[in-house]
Amino acid sequence: MKFAHLGDCHLGGWRQPELKDLNLKSFQYAITKCLSEKVEFVLITGDLFDSAYPPIETLKEAFSEFRRLKEAGIPVFLIAGSHDYSVSGKTFLEVLEKAGLCINAVKYEERAGKIVLLPILYGNVAIYGYSGKKSGLEMDDIERIKLQDSPGLFKILMLHTAIKDALGNLPIKSVDEKKLPKVNYLALSHLHIIYNKENRVYSSPIFPNNLSELEELKHGSFYLFENGRAVRQEIKLKELFILNMGLKNALSATDDIIQELDNGNIKDKIVLLKLSGILEQGKSTDIDFQKIEEFTKSKGAFVFIKSISRLHLPDAEVKMDLLDSINLENHIIKEFQERNPSKYNDLIIDLSKALQVEKLEDEKSMVFEDRLMSDVKRVLKI
Repeated sequence: MKFAHLGDCHLGGWRQPELKDLNLKSFQYAITKCLSEKVEFVLITGDLFDSAYPPIETLKEAFSEFRRLKEAGIPVFLIAGSHDYSVSGKTFLEVLEKAGLCINAVKYEERAGKIVLLPILYGNVAIYGYSGKKSGLEMDDIERIKLQDSPGLFKILMLHTAIKDALGNLPIKSVDEKKLPKVNYLALSHLHIIYNKENRVYSSPIFPNNLSELEELKHGSFYLFENGRAVRQEIKLKELFILNMGLKNALSATDDIIQELDNGNIKDKIVLLKLSGILEQGKSTDIDFQKIEEFTKSKGAFVFIKSISRLHLPDAEVKMDLLDSINLENHIIKEFQERNPSKYNDLIIDLSKALQVEKLEDEKSMVFEDRLMSDVKRVLKI
C-alpha cells in the first residue's frame, strides 16, 4: 500500500504575492510527487485553503491540481480544518466534492451520545474522518467518537486537532491520543510541527504559514506512506536567508543593513530581515525599507520580508506623584472600570495576566499560539 498524507496547505494565505505563489508551487510540487510515485490515494487532513471562501485565482489553481489526480485515477480523501471549516457547511470543499474531484471523509451518525464514524471503503482500506473546527471546538466531539467496525481492513483516521503527546507538558487543551479509537494510521493536521510517532503523523504544512514558521521550519513537507511506515518528503523550492540585526541607531541603520546583505549570498533566496533592540537615535520610520528591498532585488533575491516587532523606542518616563509602579496597573484598571461600567470588567485582570504569557525557549509558534488562546478561552469561559 502506498498513499500520500498532506495537510495545512493554507492556499491563498500569504499577502506577499511571491510567497503566495511559492505556497501554491509547493502544493503543485507535492501533487507532482504523488503522481510520479504512483500513490494509490491522497489524504488531505484539513486547511486546504486558508479560508472557507478563498480567492477565485486560488480556487482555479487548486481545481487544476485536483483534476491532475483525477485524470491519473488517484482519489483524494479530505476533511475540513479550522481555517476552511464553516458552521453552515457551505465551503468550497463541498464544491470540489460535487465536481467529483475529491471525497469528503466525514461520515457519521449520532448514537446514544456517541459520534459513530462510518468508513469509506477503498480496496482493503477503511478511511474515517472528522473535521476540525474554529478555536478547537472539535475536541469535545472527538472525545465521543467511535468507529463503525471494518474487520480485516487497514484503518485510517483523519483528524484536524491537537493531540496531547505532540504538545508535551504545555497546558493547552488537547485530545488524549490514548483515548482515540485504535487505527493503523492516525493522519493529523493543525499543529504545524514535525511529528511522526507510532503511525501518528502530523502532515506539517506544505509551506510555512507565517514569518515565525518560515524561520522555524524553513520550508514545507508532506508524507508518503509505504511498506508500513510514513516517510517525510521535504519541499525545498527556495532557500531562506535570515539576517538578524540588533540596532541602536535608526539613522544609520539603512546603510548598515545593506552592507550586511551585500556580504551574504542572497541570490534567488527568501530574504528575512529581523531587527531588534532599543533605538537610542531615530525611530523605525527613519529606516528606508524601500531602499533595502530595492537593493535585495538588484542582487537577485526572490523576495524581501521584514520583522520589526522587537524593535523599540526607549520607555517613556512616567511621572507618578502619588502612585508607585506596583499599584499603577491596578489604578489604571480601576479608573477604566469607573468610566466604562460593564459586567465584563471583572475579567480584565485575569485576561491581562493571560495575555502576558511569554513564548518558551524552542517552543513552536503554533504551539505557543494555541497555549495563549487556551488561557484566554479559560478566562472568558468559552
